[in-house]
Amino acid sequence: MSLKDQITEDMKTAMRAKDSERLGTIRLLLAALKQKEVDERIELDDVAVIAIVDKLIKQRKDSIAAFEQAARQDLADKEKSELVVLQAYLPERMSAEETLAAVKAIVAELGASGPGDMGKVMGAVKTRLAGKADMGQVSAAVKTALAGG
Repeated sequence: MSLKDQITEDMKTAMRAKDSERLGTIRLLLAALKQKEVDERIELDDVAVIAIVDKLIKQRKDSIAAFEQAARQDLADKEKSELVVLQAYLPERMSAEETLAAVKAIVAELGASGPGDMGKVMGAVKTRLAGKADMGQVSAAVKTALAGG
C-alpha cells in the first residue's frame, strides 16, 4: 500500500472514530497532496509525499515558534497536535551520527572540498537522503564535512 493510500485510509478511520482534530490534519495533508498533483499533472510517489509531509512539518515548527514567542499557547498547542499527526507519516529518521557519516561518504565520492562546493554536495545529498534525514541536520553535516570535520 502506498503512503498516499495509507493516508486516505487513516482519514476514513478518523471519520469513523469522529476524531475531528486528526481528521482535520489528515484532510489538510490530502489537500496539499492533491494540489501538487493538479498543479504539476503528476501522480505522487512515496518520495514526493514524504517531501510534502516534511514541508508541512517545517511550517508547523515555524508556527509553533512564532506562537510561543507571541504568548499564544492555545495556537501553539493546536500546531503541536497537527505536528504529531504529520510525523506519523515520516519514515524512521537517521541519527545525527548516521547523517554525518552518509554526508562524508558523499563528499568523498564527489571529491568536494571547501564551502564553494556546498551547492553541489547538497544537491546530491538531497536526492539520496530525502525523507530519511532531517534536512537541517543534513545542512549542518555538509558544512562540517566540507570544513574538514
